[in-house]
Amino acid sequence: MKELLKEIRNCTVCAESLPFGPNPVVRASAKSQILIIGQAPGKKVHESSIPWNDQSGDNLRRWLGVDEETFYDASKIALVPMGFCYPGTGKSGDLPPRPECAPLWHERLLKLMPHLELTILVGNYAQAYYLKGNIRKTLTETVKNYESYLPTYWPLPHPSPRNNIWQAKNPWFAKEVLPGLKSRMEGILKL
Repeated sequence: MKELLKEIRNCTVCAESLPFGPNPVVRASAKSQILIIGQAPGKKVHESSIPWNDQSGDNLRRWLGVDEETFYDASKIALVPMGFCYPGTGKSGDLPPRPECAPLWHERLLKLMPHLELTILVGNYAQAYYLKGNIRKTLTETVKNYESYLPTYWPLPHPSPRNNIWQAKNPWFAKEVLPGLKSRMEGILKL
């Protein structure tokens, strides 16, 4: 695992497409029990090299019911994005994750994490990649039907503050989805 993480962190495959240059951000361990697959680092994460080190990360930790110490303990939780580097900004926010990363690195990482009990798929990109033909027509429908993807996957919307409107329109998420997710986290991590 150590060698693979070093290889990922030194990756320059799509350097010419990255406005701020490559800085692959990932945390994983052969002991990881939970895998969180997000989109791609934002600018703040790119600058700090700490995954989910922003408001989205604060929201995600709240949703999961874990503190920062637990969240950043790679022997418990692996943090692997679909795109490992900050892709830059587009018209309506950050650009999509670079398409090279997941096919290049994910399978190799997963083979080295034999203790995974749950993979949390954050956002459309992770869900489309991992749920393939089982994804619903909308992210809302996929998240609402999260039980159909258990015990392996748990789909979530992106925890960005931009999604507060989505959460307000979908109160079932906080009432029905999050309590079960927190309970599952507690069970796996023995919190």
